[in-house]
Amino acid sequence: MSERAVAWLRELGAQDVAHPGGTLLLHLERVRGLLASWGARPALQRAGLCHAFYGTDGFPTALLPLARRAELAEVIGEEAESLVYLYAACDRAASYPTLDRAEAVFRDRFTGRVHSPSERPRRDLAELTAANELDLARIDPAFREAWGGELLSLFGRLRDLLSEPARRECRAVLGDG
Repeated sequence: MSERAVAWLRELGAQDVAHPGGTLLLHLERVRGLLASWGARPALQRAGLCHAFYGTDGFPTALLPLARRAELAEVIGEEAESLVYLYAACDRAASYPTLDRAEAVFRDRFTGRVHSPSERPRRDLAELTAANELDLARIDPAFREAWGGELLSLFGRLRDLLSEPARRECRAVLGDG
């Protein structure tokens, strides 16, 4: 499945989209690799590889419109696609402050809908967020300088949702605070 997803990313031009550390495709592959190194299940790894398909709150370039979600699901599986959507739909300012709580307030930036995801999607969102941001912080010293303190605070709040390997990576890249 991942090989098919990489081929599709290439067809959609991800290797031509500028991104910190090179291109969007390189970033997506690094995020998938980081999740794999943490022992993430295959669906979460595939979501990491494709997390920017619909754009994100921090990276508006979309490779596909939301109307084509079924096509992505066919390539990476429904579970992985639902995680890609969750990540892309996350209104970070509204959602991150309470993500660590069972009664988390998650705001979908596409629909405006607010809901409280169960623990597993919150864990997946936290893990994917950590992999994405830590890749950027590791590869780009200016990004780490500008956002490292804020990321350290975020991942400190999300600590109980993150795997132990993700927590270790946070300390390695961002320090202990």
